[in-house]
Amino acid sequence: MHPSVPRLRTLIALIALLAAGVGFSLLRPEPPVAELHMSGRTMGTTYNVKYRSTQNAPTLKAMQTEVDALLAEINHTMSTYDPESELSRFNHLRTTDWVPASDSLRAVLKAALEIGAQSEGAFDITVGPLVNLWGFGPEFHPDRIPLEADIAAARRRSGLDKVTLRDTQPAIRKHRPDVFLDLSGIAKGYGVDRVAELMTAHAIDHYMVEIGGEIRVRGLKGHETPWRIAIEKPLPGERSVQTVLALSDIALATSGNYRNFFEIAGRRYSHTIDPATGWPVDNHLVSVTVLAETSMRADAWATAFQVLGPERGMAIAERLNLPVLFVVERDGQFEERSCCAFQRYRKQELS
Repeated sequence: MHPSVPRLRTLIALIALLAAGVGFSLLRPEPPVAELHMSGRTMGTTYNVKYRSTQNAPTLKAMQTEVDALLAEINHTMSTYDPESELSRFNHLRTTDWVPASDSLRAVLKAALEIGAQSEGAFDITVGPLVNLWGFGPEFHPDRIPLEADIAAARRRSGLDKVTLRDTQPAIRKHRPDVFLDLSGIAKGYGVDRVAELMTAHAIDHYMVEIGGEIRVRGLKGHETPWRIAIEKPLPGERSVQTVLALSDIALATSGNYRNFFEIAGRRYSHTIDPATGWPVDNHLVSVTVLAETSMRADAWATAFQVLGPERGMAIAERLNLPVLFVVERDGQFEERSCCAFQRYRKQELS
């Protein structure tokens, strides 16, 4: 996956906690916790992994070799920018016959269709023709408004009913030969989950995995301290903190519309397309942060809520008990709205 304009993510900074219990530590100092770090490129963006190694874990170099190989495999399965990927080959097939599919591709498709239904169609992996039409796809040219006839034609190729998968004789099929699937709103999260599973398989219990802003953490960063995740204010060109979360054993994704857009006649057109209209969303929602058990689900829901907007999104978040933070812009001011499940993760101040 190598998007020229990747799905916009609010830049996420990782901020270390101060050690807790200062008085106690002065009497009985704790030994320092050795934290290892690896980084690289994948899916058109960067990845970072921080973890506490264990006695029997592979060396850092060996671990990075495993991570790179795993991410390369995922990219070669789900990229729309690699013409030889499994997904690209499926997209270019002009058939409605069943096509054999890997376990990885079917797992992501299954989750995508489930979240698509739960989000009332807001998360739609068949929206690729509309994304491409508006110039935010592989052939990047976001500088014109498409004709209504072209939007209508692209919408006819889209919809959650246009693709089906089966587990017996594992396969997937289109219901129109020209259906085009785009997994950019969920594949990075899936990659984070797979790397997290790799760490756990090596008996590593304390780690942070991040790909392009999608994050999953397990255990603690230091001595009895959770991972501190700072979410930026949705301001182009600035680096200031909107809020801070204390996290452990959970995944986080943040999506925003304030950097990836084009402007014509004073109006901004976002890269996030509403499948229901075929047009870029325009709902005053500039940023949304989602917490979930897996990064794949957080990733997909972040896109879904960006489409749904704060009112419909809040109703669904409360109904499904999803921890979500919405940042809405009104008259140049930012307003936070969060559901009940989100409150226990917030830290009001950096300390």
